[in-house]
Amino acid sequence: MKSVLHILALSLLLVSCSKQQARKPVSQTNGNFINESIERNKKLIANEERLINDVIEKDSLKNYIASTKGYWYKYETKVEESTPTPVRGDIAFFDYEIKDLTNKIIYSKEELKPQEYYVDKQNILMGLRDGIKLMKKGETVTFLFPSHMAFGYHGDDERISTNEPLICTVILRDIQPDTTKTN
Repeated sequence: MKSVLHILALSLLLVSCSKQQARKPVSQTNGNFINESIERNKKLIANEERLINDVIEKDSLKNYIASTKGYWYKYETKVEESTPTPVRGDIAFFDYEIKDLTNKIIYSKEELKPQEYYVDKQNILMGLRDGIKLMKKGETVTFLFPSHMAFGYHGDDERISTNEPLICTVILRDIQPDTTKTN
């Protein structure tokens, strides 16, 4: 009798399990939000690139270089000698200022103070992170950063607004190897 009850309970369990279906998701998305976000970002980037291109056209005496990372730069002071550029772990000592695209100073060199940056080991402005590695000691470079290479959609909560492209002029004063290298 006990075995019959076990068989009956087991068969009821198997029958009840076989009829269950997977739960449907509580909410479903059709991808519209993502697609709309992509389109907004494409328009934002295209508009910022037009604004940056206007700045470049007005400064026709200088030769601007388009980086592979999506920003532009020009040399104010260029070192022609074959000297090293900063690499991961080096310490870059630099001064810089930040302007808007109308050339109005947002943060002066004095406000920002001399910077000490452990290359690729500290969190700094994305554009500067890459741009500093292009520079040689003694060079001054002006970078034109679209907002996604600067402070992005958030700004800096002080003077830099949402989605603001920036002009950053950087003077690389020195490069020193990290004597505490542990990579």
